[in-house]
Amino acid sequence: MRMTEWAKREIEIACRRERGDVPEGEWDYGCACYESAYKAFQSLMADGHSGMSIGFTKNILNRLIDGKPLTPIEDTPEVWSEVVYRNRGMRSYQCLRMSSLFKDVYADGTVEYHDIDRCRCVNRDDPDAPGWHNGFVSRLIHEKYPITMPYFPASKSMVVFCTEGLSDPKNGDFDTMGIWYVRKPDGEKDSIERFFKEALGGWTEISEMEYFHRVGGEGNV
Repeated sequence: MRMTEWAKREIEIACRRERGDVPEGEWDYGCACYESAYKAFQSLMADGHSGMSIGFTKNILNRLIDGKPLTPIEDTPEVWSEVVYRNRGMRSYQCLRMSSLFKDVYADGTVEYHDIDRCRCVNRDDPDAPGWHNGFVSRLIHEKYPITMPYFPASKSMVVFCTEGLSDPKNGDFDTMGIWYVRKPDGEKDSIERFFKEALGGWTEISEMEYFHRVGGEGNV
């Protein structure tokens, strides 16, 4: 059986299961996604890809889908577009090749880069639960692992293992945060173990002892 025939049969089986009791002629989002994937698969097969070449092509396609560049980004004027000032004395620029990458230029000439998709947070005690993005944690990660040019982002995000706690109900969902370690895209684990409490205008670093005093429990877990 040819690969395209096999793929077509798999798509038909998946669509029948996805559609359920929905009439055949009625549009179905899930089936439309399966059919779109089949079109892409047919195109790859028509180009004669197999084995190593299709794997290489898949990696290219995945990076394009994820909005990641195919070659390293250089800090040259034509790749940046200025955005609204965020702080007095600082100019901010967004990368035209990668919308998640920004550059901040300070009055003293200091340049900092940050990629808002570079890391995501997960609950250390429930890492399989949905993750989230946190701007404060992202800034800490960029301080620890600063971006340098040329920049070629990894295909996977860094995963930051965090815990949150609430010491005072009037502060909303949480007012205390532990940042324990980060899992890099290559799988390497790097300890962070920094702790913070919500303060006027942001977050203030605290000791591990104060962290556990605020959230309850014992240290060195």
